[in-house]
Amino acid sequence: MITKRIIPCLDVREGRVVKGVHFEGLQDISSPVELAGYYSRHGADELVFYDITASVEGRALFVGVLREVAQRVFIPLTVGGGINGVEDFDRVLHAGADKVSVNSGAIRNPDLIAQAAKKYGDQCVVLSVDAKRVNGGFRVFAKGGREDTGLDAIDWIRRGVGLGAGEIVLNSIDTDGVKRGFDLEMLSAVCEAVRVPVIASGGAGSMAHFTQLFQTLPKVDAGLAASIFHFGEVKIPDLKRELAAQGINVRL
Repeated sequence: MITKRIIPCLDVREGRVVKGVHFEGLQDISSPVELAGYYSRHGADELVFYDITASVEGRALFVGVLREVAQRVFIPLTVGGGINGVEDFDRVLHAGADKVSVNSGAIRNPDLIAQAAKKYGDQCVVLSVDAKRVNGGFRVFAKGGREDTGLDAIDWIRRGVGLGAGEIVLNSIDTDGVKRGFDLEMLSAVCEAVRVPVIASGGAGSMAHFTQLFQTLPKVDAGLAASIFHFGEVKIPDLKRELAAQGINVRL
């Protein structure tokens, strides 16, 4: 049985971890370096680091803070934000990332996925998709959820995997920060469409939501969350013990 992963997410703006609701109203939380070290020591299976304003501001990802974070963690680190070319993969991998997450840059240039997969391998390329319900379908949004691309999310994810993305992070804008549970309907559609690992993001508010996620959608490989971990509402060791008690395979 595949071990389910628990992944904290650091949304970083101007060198600080922030969190909002529906991608808006960002609130300052902590130092990414301190948080990363804490999670690495306290049961996180992986860590995601997003420079959330890099694409909107049209700049490259800040690697200074990333280097400090990478020095503190001893678990796989996925990094995204402002990834627009293979040279950006080079920069963040040399700064300590294990995997690179592409979003807006891949929407503008889908060949980036294929180029990076060819150079670094599929396992290094993570396609992060911010999706929202529009007219009864799932639509892809870019630039931190600010821009409706017009792309159908399921079609885009299939295309990304076909180009070489080895993992999908599905961020549901509808459930982001609301803490009422993961978007099971959207996740189910993605799991049926592709055969690569799928990471659920957006909506976790309790340990029960993770149990519901993995029991309802056994094809989902990991649950990603931010605020419930950052504010100490759920501690990862406690969450893993609860998941194990429910028969869900996790690394304790």
